[in-house]
Amino acid sequence: MSHRASKNLKNDDAILSRREFVKTAAKTTIAGLIVVGSVSGLRTSANASENAKRKRRFVMVIDVNKCYGCYACVVACAHENNVPVGVFRTWVERYVKPDGTVIYVPKQCNHCENPSCVDVCPVKATYKTEDGLVLVNDDICIGCGACIQNCPYGARFLNPIKGVADKCTFCDHRIYQGLLPACVEACPTGARIFGDIEDPESEVSKILSKAKTQQWKTWTGNDPQVYYIDLPEEANK
Repeated sequence: MSHRASKNLKNDDAILSRREFVKTAAKTTIAGLIVVGSVSGLRTSANASENAKRKRRFVMVIDVNKCYGCYACVVACAHENNVPVGVFRTWVERYVKPDGTVIYVPKQCNHCENPSCVDVCPVKATYKTEDGLVLVNDDICIGCGACIQNCPYGARFLNPIKGVADKCTFCDHRIYQGLLPACVEACPTGARIFGDIEDPESEVSKILSKAKTQQWKTWTGNDPQVYYIDLPEEANK
């Protein structure tokens, strides 16, 4: 066997060894994640069961200072909720102040305390839950657009696939399993904080009891339940 052939065989063996190592490492990592996920799931399920015994009101706090416009929240929301291309359940607006400072502000449905979108729905497809979520029943919605026109935040849209009104749900299918909304989980800087304001030990309760926050378009009377830290004047219009 030639020296070159022998060298090639050694290289092939090395490549195969590296491949086997990667495969083994991947399998081990996945197995570890499954175990951790299962344990976490049991814990969160227990917590969710305990929380269900008392009154809850879900809210979100957004710290504008921590958002740098990476759009991870927008992508995560679209992926989690199968949002069609061209429409958004959450979006990020960019503002440039007179001094040249660039500010990014995430926006979405505010799950208002007094939602103007609910009463105008002719078939009662839009409703508010006891936990403070404002949702849409796809099975009832006729796609008339009344709620879309009466949302002062532009947070609703007509789903082009389903033909019904669509919007942020705070990922209700996740939070009732003890998980965070997809946008909160995906944020790399922790700009979004979600939780139960009725729980004094929750992070949102502690923040709202100490930090100065603002709500978007309070003059509408909707009393939005998304609270901002340092919401710039330019974004509150």
